[in-house]
Amino acid sequence: MKSYDVAVIGSGPGGYVAAIRCAQLGMKTALIEKYDTLGGTCLNVGCIPSKALLDSSHHYHDAVNHFKEHGIDIPGDVKVNLKQMIARKASVVEQTTKGIDFLMDKNKVDVYHGLGRFKDATHIVVEGKDKTEIETRYAIIATGSKPASLPFIQIDKKRVITSTEALELTEVPKHLVVIGGGVIGLELGQVYSRLGASVSVVEYMDRIIPGMDKALSRELTKVLKKQGMKFYLSHKVTAVEAKGKTVTVKADDKKGEEVVLEGDYCLVSVGRKPYTEGLNTAAAGVELDERGRVKVNDHLQTTASNIYAIGDVVRGAMLAHKAEEEGVMVAEILAGQKPHIDYNLIPGVVYTWPEVAAVGKTEEELQEAGIEYKSGQFPMRALGRSRASMDTDGFVKILADKKTDEVLGVHMVGARVADLIAEAVTAMEYRASAEDIARMSHAHPTYAEAVKEAALAATDNRALHS
Repeated sequence: MKSYDVAVIGSGPGGYVAAIRCAQLGMKTALIEKYDTLGGTCLNVGCIPSKALLDSSHHYHDAVNHFKEHGIDIPGDVKVNLKQMIARKASVVEQTTKGIDFLMDKNKVDVYHGLGRFKDATHIVVEGKDKTEIETRYAIIATGSKPASLPFIQIDKKRVITSTEALELTEVPKHLVVIGGGVIGLELGQVYSRLGASVSVVEYMDRIIPGMDKALSRELTKVLKKQGMKFYLSHKVTAVEAKGKTVTVKADDKKGEEVVLEGDYCLVSVGRKPYTEGLNTAAAGVELDERGRVKVNDHLQTTASNIYAIGDVVRGAMLAHKAEEEGVMVAEILAGQKPHIDYNLIPGVVYTWPEVAAVGKTEEELQEAGIEYKSGQFPMRALGRSRASMDTDGFVKILADKKTDEVLGVHMVGARVADLIAEAVTAMEYRASAEDIARMSHAHPTYAEAVKEAALAATDNRALHS
């Protein structure tokens, strides 16, 4: 039986990063993955493939709608080759997962393919391709999450589908009904909307991306409606039925009146739930909470003192970069270091176009907490760079403490804001004031100028270009 300092169960962004950091810190490390490829949901059927399809569909949308205005004439009709689009996506996934294989070899991490199951707190049985048993001093649970559903919905993976199947469709839907107006539903909805599908989004809450600042929800709704997507907000889905090539979705609006939508596909994207199936956590003394998440303390230590858990399987936002930070933190704790994570500064991003990004507190959270704040907002349409690229939708909003001017939250909609949000995270990590950002030079012409201008707006309403 092989013995290890650390065994990581699950090879998603949290798991493989934890394994790398443990190895870097001199620990003999094993990584256990039940599927044939490493990378977990994110690399295989989540973040990476969805962004590949978003980029491909964006190119098509631009070719059809914007190339002529840019002075680019294409003879004949521009057509969608969905088979090639899906093939390119698969190629991106393959390259990325092979990169993780390389990193495991480089860092001398032993990889086992099979389902990892606790025999007790220090022994893990691997069942599958690499059938074996290993002994470990510490273990890190990084088994992630899987798509959630509603009790009355029968997901047949053909017409009633999850995000996994939506990444593998062989045809563009005529009418795609999306249940859930969160990140996944909106991103995949926009992919197929660009390719020609009618897309209807049914959301239980009164707005899309309900966890983000209301201003972001309003702006994204306005833009996506302009692009042709339809929204049924404050609608409670009551039934989903598939017959042949037709899916019927029934929902009650806020007045209690029934609305019936018929489509050829229904994407169920009502969130994700932690995945611990087959782990046999009880045998190791690891307790779960009422929502099926692994119970952890502030150091991500479970109820078994030598076992830790990270990522989607524990409390907090289900984000790949949050899982990575937690993987690094646990590795460094095991090495005797004293790392920390400021969960308030974990950014959230929606990869639609325009993109949506945020970090820190929303206006609603500040109001609820009774914190006095000031707000500065700057529209993307006022930027020369935005007009040059025809990406004029959106804005940047900065919320700062009314007394100290410390930046408390930054909220953005616009081109490349998924990248711009890093500036806000950096500023807030160093507890910058709005005036600090306003006094920093930002290259011209760039989208980043909107951040400077929003900071100026928050500093005595001093925006220069609006």
